Amino acid sequence: MTNQTKQVVINSPLDMHLHFREGAMAQTVIPLTSHAFAGGVIMPNLVPVVDNLERLTGYLQEIKTNVGQDVFEPYMTVFFKNYTYQELEQLKPYILGVKLYPAGVTTNSENGVAALNHAEATIKYLEELEIPLLVHGETHGFVMDREKLFLPIFEHLAQKFPQLKIIMEHITTAEAISLLDRYENIYATVTLHHLIITLDDLAGGLLRPHLFCKPIPKRPEDRAALLDAAIKAHPKLMFGSDSAPHPLDKKEACGCAAGIFTAPIALQALVELFDRHQAIANLQAFVSDHAQRIYGIQPPQKSVTLVATPFKVPSMYGTVTPMFANQEISWSIARIDTAISCSL
Repeated sequence: MTNQTKQVVINSPLDMHLHFREGAMAQTVIPLTSHAFAGGVIMPNLVPVVDNLERLTGYLQEIKTNVGQDVFEPYMTVFFKNYTYQELEQLKPYILGVKLYPAGVTTNSENGVAALNHAEATIKYLEELEIPLLVHGETHGFVMDREKLFLPIFEHLAQKFPQLKIIMEHITTAEAISLLDRYENIYATVTLHHLIITLDDLAGGLLRPHLFCKPIPKRPEDRAALLDAAIKAHPKLMFGSDSAPHPLDKKEACGCAAGIFTAPIALQALVELFDRHQAIANLQAFVSDHAQRIYGIQPPQKSVTLVATPFKVPSMYGTVTPMFANQEISWSIARIDTAISCSL
């Protein structure tokens, strides 16, 4: 960042947790990520789920079609089930990891894992094949404690499968941060919204359906721990937006769908957040470098220049309401280049 121009250049930004959907929704939301990011990890909990090579390659083709001319690498995942070793060998060239959902904990996870002991044969294959295991870490306990109650399962997995790379997805608690320093093979993603909001923002006054997500936002002390780790660029923590679009009639409805749509504002809001905490120098690591090292990937060369000019967030993108709708973010995307420019 330079004082004269008040700008930030991020090289090959990565979003390590994305929901792209399919069909008309995908046509709306995919370009909003592929425009600014160099790559992202794509979640497999569609209907039907992505859990075989034919389904995977078909979905990958749909994503590439909607990416169009943007420079963007989709890093694919498959939905956890009891795979054979041979099935995983066949899938490995096409995927970055396998995503485990406990049965029924979030959107389209009804066919997830009901009993961990029934899944350990497949987890052992993942360890042997060096395929990362990405985990939605929640139980069916009291809603504010679901992540905390799941943490002993992460510990069990880390101890039983010491060569397995385990990613705690979208962590929300101070206790989860502490695991990063206790187990060599545990890593994590954290969202933009869990760095900003608490349960009070969602339900402290009138209910705000567009801030309803799973895992649910937690306490101020949890947000503080997450933010501290992010702005200090904890080496085992990566940005993953968990951007999850739902049409307006599914959000502003009885039985509100869980998910916050942050794709079109993620980079601008991250720069604003890190700038507010005098941590711009650590943003490159949080939003790209750590993910490259942890996963051993080399994303496409792409640099995004942001400037300190207000950006008015639209009220809608298609049928989806974004986070910060109709509000201003103090940073805007000014330029995107497909060659690496100077570092921060």
